[in-house]
Parts: sequence; C-alpha cells; structure tokens
Amino acid sequence: MKSKICGISDSKTLKFLTDHPSSPEFIGFIVNYPKSKRYVKIKKLKDLLKINKKNCLYVAVLVKPDQKILEQINHLPFDYYQIYDCEPDEIKKIKKKYNKKIITAFSIQNLDDVKKHTLYNDVTDIYLFDSKGYEKSMSFNHSLIKDIKLNKEIMLAGNIQIDDRLENYKEIADIIDISGGVETSGLKDISKIEIFLRKIKQINNET
Repeated sequence: MKSKICGISDSKTLKFLTDHPSSPEFIGFIVNYPKSKRYVKIKKLKDLLKINKKNCLYVAVLVKPDQKILEQINHLPFDYYQIYDCEPDEIKKIKKKYNKKIITAFSIQNLDDVKKHTLYNDVTDIYLFDSKGYEKSMSFNHSLIKDIKLNKEIMLAGNIQIDDRLENYKEIADIIDISGGVETSGLKDISKIEIFLRKIKQINNET
C-alpha cells in the first residue's frame, strides 16, 4: 500500500516527510484553492518546493485550474497534477501541454458520481475517489467503489484517520491519501504523521 500526505504548507513538515526512512510516495500541495486552510500562495510554494523531494513525488492539487495558475507552476518540480472539476477534454489539453501525470479526482456522493470515472480513462494515470468536502474532512460510502475494476491505481481520500483500520482499505485502494487525519487544531502534527507512516510500513511488511 502506498501513501500520500496532502495539504503540506510548511518547510519543517515537508523536510520531515522527505527525510523520513518510510517517506510517503506522494506529497500534495493545495495550489489554487484559497478556501482551504492548507492553501499555499505561489511565492511561498516556490520556496517550499526548493526542498529536495528525494524519494517522494510532488503533487499539485488543482481545482478547475485556469491558464494563469498552470503557467505559474509550469516550471515547479511537480510530478503529478491532481485535478478536480475538469472535463476529460480539458484534462487532455493540460496533460499534453504540460507533460504531467494526472490524478483525476472524483468527489463521491452516490453511484452516479463513481460511474463518471469511465469518461476519464484516456487522460488519467491515477483515479482519486474523494468526498464532496473539498477543504472539509468528510467521508463517503466506500462500498460505492468496492467493485470497481481498473487497470490503473486507485487513490482513496475523505476523512481518513490514523486510528482507522488502514489495512482494510487495501481491499479497495492502492494508495491512501490523508490530510486532516494527521493534523491537530488544523496544523500538520509530526507525531500523527509518524504514527501513520509506521502503520503503513507495518501493513506492507505483513504482506
């Protein structure tokens, strides 16, 4: 099982993650969604991303990005663009122009939301099934995606907590995406991140 820690906005936490012996495969940054308390302005983002990613992959989290923000981040060391609220043809143009791998994010409330994934097969490298919460930590019914069979990796987000039985998520996803679950009072908590990374390592050692 792979992991992603999302909503990183300070250098101390980022260095802890990139230096960690069991670092997450993916680290996410909120690039263009000011409603989120985890949003990082472009100037700060440029400084933050000077930190060597080492074994991690950097992910730009984008909600319906416009041309301006895409140009601003074009030369930053992102490996993936995680995109919400774009049609397949929009993502196709972004993927082609900027030569990035794509995590297509689906906000799930019902089965119809899940079925939309079929429209994005040609443009998606990883499918992310998330709640409708965006900046809020909300859950969705994971049984909605339990029977999906895809030839690409599935990432799971939406109010995942460090005291969940994380091993159970292996049945439905390849990658666990956590954000609020490793925070205290809205800020990333190193001790909670440590617990999460240890649990993921333990799960992988047992399989």
